[in-house]
Amino acid sequence: MEIITSSQNSHFKHALKLSQNRRERNKTQQTLLDGTHLLAAWLDAGHVVEKIIVSESGYQRAEVQSLLARSACNVLCLANALFSQLTELPSATGVLTLVGIPSAPQAQCAGLVLLLDGVQDPGNVGAILRTAQAAGVEQVWLSSACADVWSPKVLRAGMGAQLALPMIENADLCQLASQFKGPIAATLLDGAVDLYDAPLQGDLALVLGSEGAGVTDALADLATLRIKIPMQAGIESLNVGHAAAICLYEIKRQNRAS
Repeated sequence: MEIITSSQNSHFKHALKLSQNRRERNKTQQTLLDGTHLLAAWLDAGHVVEKIIVSESGYQRAEVQSLLARSACNVLCLANALFSQLTELPSATGVLTLVGIPSAPQAQCAGLVLLLDGVQDPGNVGAILRTAQAAGVEQVWLSSACADVWSPKVLRAGMGAQLALPMIENADLCQLASQFKGPIAATLLDGAVDLYDAPLQGDLALVLGSEGAGVTDALADLATLRIKIPMQAGIESLNVGHAAAICLYEIKRQNRAS
């Protein structure tokens, strides 16, 4: 197999743009999956792989060879120094997968839906998506102010949740929330009830706000239920990723008991 060593190679330049630029990912509707875990998860979900990029050393690994055999697509081999420009992982597994971003689904009007209102930290967004998948969330709607769910950092933090969890990015949360048939629960302080006293069974849209400003006023006005997580005196707030896990698993607990 030919090993590409030039940074002027068109395939390398395209991959570099995808790894660094949200606009390029949006324009092409493509992204890169970094590592063997995400590639395996993508294949397990039955999705099509467009191209696999391997490093010179990664190509020699038995795990990578096994995944290449499963994918049956074009393979591009880069010199190790060139490949390292495409990944932020300190110990890269030597494989990147170019895939098409799945189309957004139609917004649900019922069920369990999670609304992320300006959650900007990639690690938080990824962790929330992972928890949402585990807790049985049916859809996630993300405002335009949220971190890009198809960026390398969010993909790593989500551990492949994006591959199975239906999501609508750049969503008009107020418009979608106004069409939801069930209660809209938002994490707020003013006029809020204790999470463990709140009725969270059945159809529900849960709203989580940004790390700094919280839920926007427009969405807060649409909330039919305001909830707060009980905390010890002197603690103002929790990390939004932790708050998401607590809320989602209380919702799961109540619905499991019903």
